[in-house]
Amino acid sequence: MKSTTQAKLSVMMFLEYFIWGSWYVTMGTYMAANLHSNDKEIGLAFGALAVATMVSPFIVGMIADRFFAAQKIMGVFHLVGGAIMLSVTLITDNTIFYWVVLLYSLLYMPTIALSNSVAFSQMNDPGRQFPWVRVFGTLGWIAAGLLIGFLKVEATTGIFYIASGVSFLLGIISFTLPNTPPKAKAANTSAGKALGTEAMVLFKNKSYLIFFIAAILVCIPLSFYYGFANPFLTEVGVEKPAAKMILGQVSEGLFIIAIPFMFNSIGVKKMLLLGMTAWILRYVLFAYGNIGANEWMLYAGIILHGVCYDFFFVTGYMYTEKKAGEKIKNAAQGLFTFATYGVGMFIGTWVSGIVVDKYATVNDQTKIATHDWTSIWYVPAGIAAIVLVYFIIFFKEKKEIPAVA
Repeated sequence: MKSTTQAKLSVMMFLEYFIWGSWYVTMGTYMAANLHSNDKEIGLAFGALAVATMVSPFIVGMIADRFFAAQKIMGVFHLVGGAIMLSVTLITDNTIFYWVVLLYSLLYMPTIALSNSVAFSQMNDPGRQFPWVRVFGTLGWIAAGLLIGFLKVEATTGIFYIASGVSFLLGIISFTLPNTPPKAKAANTSAGKALGTEAMVLFKNKSYLIFFIAAILVCIPLSFYYGFANPFLTEVGVEKPAAKMILGQVSEGLFIIAIPFMFNSIGVKKMLLLGMTAWILRYVLFAYGNIGANEWMLYAGIILHGVCYDFFFVTGYMYTEKKAGEKIKNAAQGLFTFATYGVGMFIGTWVSGIVVDKYATVNDQTKIATHDWTSIWYVPAGIAAIVLVYFIIFFKEKKEIPAVA
């Protein structure tokens, strides 16, 4: 791969994840401050992205891959998405806000897969080259968090203006990316293949089925963090919370380096158990953290994101690939993503909204809610603990992982 091509792909990844990080992390804070949204409405809005995740395989597999060059459809989606982001700044009604965010998400989520397709199509050694391109996505998310935090626009329309501007920029740049023509023929593409249903043969393996169920359930505690960590940090008085939260992405980038070595040395079960244990510890730290003597707990909870995410989800993708084998590995990864970031996150955002709303007290005059965060964080900690016990009892996998298909 030419250095100029790698540079273009790196810029693409940086901007792709900069867009996501600029509005998604602080959307709950914005909604509470400007739309006076209750926590159920905030949870529902975050669930829009989960719905889009479930739909995006159809958009990519049934439409984009069959009829359009990946870079061109990505460009169109980002240009239209930028316009939608501008319209968000004018919305004052929670119901309309939800549907507009859902519409935007339906355009944005397919661009994740499309950007990967553009990158992979230019690589002669994806295993070695892709991580060096994809890491710029993490850097983009970090840069967005730093910018939002230091500009102190978490609760303002600034987050959508920034997302819109960068979306327009990436939309234009997309048309200059290497050509990635449609590759799938109408005859061999179906809705089932787009969803990865070929990989359902994996469910015949008891160990993988146990893991798959656990992965969906773990998305419930994950949703609490994605949806309500920023409002929590804002409410307890942390300054520039969006900037502080990028410590989670920094730790994610550092811990991911250790994953391949630990996967082979301690085995998949211990890796997954470490990830689930980290979820419990994170929420206990949040439950007792404050900006006084226990401020370190807040930072520790944020930094644990690397262990929480990498040791469960990154390890989960690796485990899925090994169980699937070469023939159905792509379908298996698609099914795993659909189940976790689609079904699991949809359930999680719904549950988290209900729980946080239950422990909210709204001031009748200011319409501003305060929360019993200690009680709130006990819930995802408890759910993670239940999943951990379930996993310890039922998951039996050999250190040498045999492929099912």
